[in-house]
Amino acid sequence: MDPLLLGALVAIFTVVVLFSGVSVALGLLIVSAGFLIVFDGMRSLELMPEILFGKLNNFALLSIPMFIIMGASIASTRAGADLYEALERWLTRVPGGLVISNLGACALFAAMSGSSPATCAAIGKMGIPEMRKRGFPDGVAAGSIAAGGTLGILIPPSVTMIVYGIATETSIGRLFLAGVIPGLLLVALFMAWSLYSTWRSGDAAALTARSYSWRERVEILPRVLPFLAIILGVLYAMYGGIATPSETAAVGALLCLVIAMVIYRLWNPADLWAVLRDSTKESVMILFIIAAAGVFSYMLSSLFITQSIAEWIGTLDVNRWVLMGAINVFLLIAGFFLPPVAVILMAAPILLPIITSAGFDPIWFAVVLTINMEIGLISPPVGLNLYVINGIAPDIKLKTILVGSLPFVGCMVLAIVLLCLFPGLATWLPDLVMGPRI
Repeated sequence: MDPLLLGALVAIFTVVVLFSGVSVALGLLIVSAGFLIVFDGMRSLELMPEILFGKLNNFALLSIPMFIIMGASIASTRAGADLYEALERWLTRVPGGLVISNLGACALFAAMSGSSPATCAAIGKMGIPEMRKRGFPDGVAAGSIAAGGTLGILIPPSVTMIVYGIATETSIGRLFLAGVIPGLLLVALFMAWSLYSTWRSGDAAALTARSYSWRERVEILPRVLPFLAIILGVLYAMYGGIATPSETAAVGALLCLVIAMVIYRLWNPADLWAVLRDSTKESVMILFIIAAAGVFSYMLSSLFITQSIAEWIGTLDVNRWVLMGAINVFLLIAGFFLPPVAVILMAAPILLPIITSAGFDPIWFAVVLTINMEIGLISPPVGLNLYVINGIAPDIKLKTILVGSLPFVGCMVLAIVLLCLFPGLATWLPDLVMGPRI
């Protein structure tokens, strides 16, 4: 059978299996095993266990559970509430300072936790009721938190970036640095839209806030500064050549647990067990998807599907930006239905040779891909952040949350356009800190 036609069949069957309700990892294994048996015979299954476990034989994978523990220990405390309150106290005199406080808190908490749902839950529980109480429209209140939560997969340390680095054999340190400026750009765009939306609504109550004394502003800082110091310390250790990403993640996870125990009195063994249990569950889920995606990639390569698709696209006489536009549409659609980790692991083996042959930088592309995945987190039908916000504020209709999130989707699209026009936004900082790539 023609490899391109076979690739179309694989895509159709993969969509059908994943929509049947099975887990992503199990679905990839089912599709891989089925096509290998039909087109390569039963003997091809002998290599599956070796590929499955061999994909996990990577020291860099240790950073995933460590960063997850780091985020889980923070998410299990009042760190999100304290971070939100600290920013509110310092920005209270800024016009529209409350919405800026929420977005700033989302950005900082996302950097500490690396989890979009955790960011939405931690900041939204305090931020949404407070914004609504002061007169902000429900759409702005809910949409800003839903969009701010997506920053968790872009601002370092990011588990999504780690997965991309492992899947494409790209430097994780460079990927982390590449997400810094685009992440700050998104925060700025989100804040700009929120302020414009608040001003346009003409609601004076939304622009008023209580006053805080300098003592009230300073007294809350000791609760949040240690976590911020850990983030800066992790990044310094990583880029200062002191430790590898995996070693840095382990130290960061230990320090976050210690601070959670000392500052937030997380002494109860049941609470500590919950942190480790939930971190283990999430880590196993991600690692299982990575292993299954390795088998899926082997199947695509063994049946010459990957090579044929790359060769076919290479023969197309189209502008490379038209090609990139088509890739972005594909990623958007995939992100609507699948989690970011699954999309990266399934698409990276196919897209990487295509983008490199078209002259695109794989570090730059990682940022573009991640922003596409962010859009998927606040887009139906699977937009996870929308349902997290709906769980926090059930009296706000899902439609209102979605409508409130759409302008932020526009901000993300604008960020992708700016990255296409100015790729240095993603590549300048990695080259400055780690030197140009040879």
